[in-house]
Amino acid sequence: MSPVTPVGALIGRDGELALLTGLLRELSKGRGGSVLIEGEPGIGKSTLVRAVVAEAPVLGCQVFWGTGDELGQELPLLPVLDGLRVREPSANPRRNTITRLLRGEIAADRGTDVPAALSEQLLALVTEECAVRPTVLVIDDLQWADHASVALWGRLARAARQVPLLLVGMMRPAPQRDDLLALRRAVDEDARLQLAALTETAVADLVATLAGGTPDDELLRLAGGAAGNPLYVTELVAALARSSSLTITDTGTAALANSSAPSSLSAAIADRLDFVTGPVREVLRAAALLGMDFAVPDLAIVLGRGVTDLLAAVDEACAVGVLAESGNGLGFRHPLIRAALYDDMPAPLRAAWHRDAGRALAAAGVPPDRVARQLLRAVDGPGGAAEPIDEWMLTWLTGAADSLIGQAPGVAAELLSRAVASSPVGSAQHGRLAGRLADALYRLGDRAAAEQVAIAALEYAAESDLLVDLHSTLAQCRMLDGRSAESLATLDEALAAPGISARHRARLLVIAARTHSILGELDMADRVATSALEAASEAGDNWAMGWALLIMALGAHMRGRMVEALPLYDRALAVTQADPALTDLRLLLQINKAVALANLDRYEEALAAARQARYLADQVGTVMRLAQAHGALGQFLFETGQWDEALAEVKALNADLKEPAPACNELGIAAVISFHRDEVAAAREHLAAAVPYAQRIGHRLVGTLALARSLDCEHAGAPAEALAALTAELDGNTEELEEIEDLLADAVRLAIETGDLSTAQTLAGHAATLAAESEIPHRQANVLYCRGLVEHDATGLLAAAERYADASRPLMNAKALEAAATEFVRADDRAQAREAFSRAVEMYTTLGAAADVARVQAEFRGHGIRRGPHSKHRRADSGWDSLTPTEIKVAAFVEEGLSNPEIAARLLLSRRTVATHVSHILKKLGVNSRTDIAREAALRTIAPR
Repeated sequence: MSPVTPVGALIGRDGELALLTGLLRELSKGRGGSVLIEGEPGIGKSTLVRAVVAEAPVLGCQVFWGTGDELGQELPLLPVLDGLRVREPSANPRRNTITRLLRGEIAADRGTDVPAALSEQLLALVTEECAVRPTVLVIDDLQWADHASVALWGRLARAARQVPLLLVGMMRPAPQRDDLLALRRAVDEDARLQLAALTETAVADLVATLAGGTPDDELLRLAGGAAGNPLYVTELVAALARSSSLTITDTGTAALANSSAPSSLSAAIADRLDFVTGPVREVLRAAALLGMDFAVPDLAIVLGRGVTDLLAAVDEACAVGVLAESGNGLGFRHPLIRAALYDDMPAPLRAAWHRDAGRALAAAGVPPDRVARQLLRAVDGPGGAAEPIDEWMLTWLTGAADSLIGQAPGVAAELLSRAVASSPVGSAQHGRLAGRLADALYRLGDRAAAEQVAIAALEYAAESDLLVDLHSTLAQCRMLDGRSAESLATLDEALAAPGISARHRARLLVIAARTHSILGELDMADRVATSALEAASEAGDNWAMGWALLIMALGAHMRGRMVEALPLYDRALAVTQADPALTDLRLLLQINKAVALANLDRYEEALAAARQARYLADQVGTVMRLAQAHGALGQFLFETGQWDEALAEVKALNADLKEPAPACNELGIAAVISFHRDEVAAAREHLAAAVPYAQRIGHRLVGTLALARSLDCEHAGAPAEALAALTAELDGNTEELEEIEDLLADAVRLAIETGDLSTAQTLAGHAATLAAESEIPHRQANVLYCRGLVEHDATGLLAAAERYADASRPLMNAKALEAAATEFVRADDRAQAREAFSRAVEMYTTLGAAADVARVQAEFRGHGIRRGPHSKHRRADSGWDSLTPTEIKVAAFVEEGLSNPEIAARLLLSRRTVATHVSHILKKLGVNSRTDIAREAALRTIAPR
């Protein structure tokens, strides 16, 4: 952003200038931060920040500047996208991924939240830019920014301490939007800067500087009417000078030559515009259509002129203080100037000019969102009445709908709803527009409206692609409403239509197979998917082949036949490997394969598959799959006792970006770990955070969350309630094998503890049923453990511990050893009791399970059994010795000056996981920046990596 600081603009702002300059200097040393600046229009927010960031290049920092625009509020992330200049040609892979997302070139399953994916990619891009050079990111006029931009600003503010980023936000006191109020509350008090009106002394100094002389009393009285607003004062003095109403006396006093003066800030701005010549005013009106900031080539397109033809008009507009440089383009010096030009145009003329501007921009090949920005204003008639959609707009929307739906489904739905109403019912164009409208409404969450549009369109749809598309939208809507069965009849009708091609038959069969699978009709789903695979193979349709194989694999998976599922996953992965359009499907396959491997206790392979999925999702920007990959990794790491790494994975993404059930699962993991580590307050915070997500899924079983609730009751000294927290989840859920088996061991333990032998025996029977004819180690271990508890069989419990070790499940290994020690004490075999006790304590200590270590030691101390001399000591809670091996490696790379993406590449982690590790390191070391981490690391001897 090129600085444009009017003379005297910083008078009276010494304190604010010092604060922001200090933040910039800290940034140059590698310490990031954020600041939210608030104040009324014209108070000097932008001018102040421009003056500060003008020094950034000298300090080795780079600056990105974006601006919220009232005309662009419907377009998600527009100020951030424009500020980071992502549309400019670049060899940067991240920028190209974002550009492809904007163009709709990265395919994803229907319902993918593209703005959320863009947010993740933009967050990654900012992190990468910070790795190149310390970075200043300014978002001006946040009050006009869309909700996604405001949310992203908040996330960047939280991340600013971990990277060399100075994040600056500027906003007016109004409008009082809920997300802006939440943002104010979320920002620390010392990170908020309220720009107040200038003092009388500062106003006098500003007038003297602008007028070129000491103001007399009458001029000061007139300036006092500006209420300390520096823009008003500036415009007032400029208007007086233009009208020759100011004079400088021989003594250097600035005095009024006459009483002619603007009565308000708006009048002062109008006075400035009155001095602009007619041709320049026409250029400025066209610029006002484009928004606060605009590209000069776009202005030339709208006016139908060459860029060189505009130079004289642009130079004059800059000379009179209406326009100024902004990034790589131009911008109005203040929003009020643009508003005066825009509002001065009659509404019908303005709408027509927006329509023409959109058509000109589309003809020039600009991205659809910039065209849609113009068309939205073109179809808004006076008083909110809808203007008619002409034939050109209908044609353009038909071609641009897919891209627009992906980036801005709200904008797409508004334009498409008017387009559908304007096109002849039964025409091919009407059908295509209706299909896209149904998709847009579905993505907005308005399933009832989407279903209504799709049903109406099916009555006239004749094109095969449209039929498949409408049936897909309809099936998705009904599935989410729990009415999947209703889709089967209409699908049967479509499949019975004469002349249907193999490709379209395959795709309709895939939808039908998915519907049967959702209804729990696994055998039927498998038969229909097999038919779909045959038709897809005949047609050479990789999409349908991949989906058919996935449905077949999931069927085997849900029946507990993991070994049968794995080759089906591999076949599907091979089919989708070479087609970039099937990336989302490939990710879904890879994640489910990883889960199947983990269910077989093949954790090394499962972790490798999940990490591969996480890396791919991080690259292509599918946030849903990224959340699933992080969640799967977190689950596997939790089960295998790598708890610090598990926490890094489950905390890598905000819970609001996840589906409710996975959010519950991952908050449950965090709570379980915290309870075992005797961090009770943190555990209960995780449980509280899970409440709104649990409410959204009703009575659906989430194993880790049930375990966490049970542990909460145990900690409160209520074992009966702890048992009830598990058995309530077990009632009527014996078919949900994977979820149930994770609860059985603790439920049997608690039943024995509370004297409920009948329940213990019943639950042990469930474990035996699950383990019947199974060679999976953890299932065999579960039945040995449950039987050992019921039968007080110490030898059986030791065998359970060994099978848990074979399954790579250290927590259950420790619990089995503890139970065996208890039974050996009961049998008065103190030697074996001491051995099992020591091994249990050793395992709990390795996990960092401080609560379990303390409990077991206290219990066995009563039996005269104490910890052996060779046992490990409890790990430190803070300081360098509290860092995990992975955190020590991350700290070493921070010392070397590597960025999060570079560390991620070295350690084969995601950058979000690295960011979480950095956050943990900062907290454990009690420091504030990466520079501090590097200093601490330099004082240590880092083990070879």
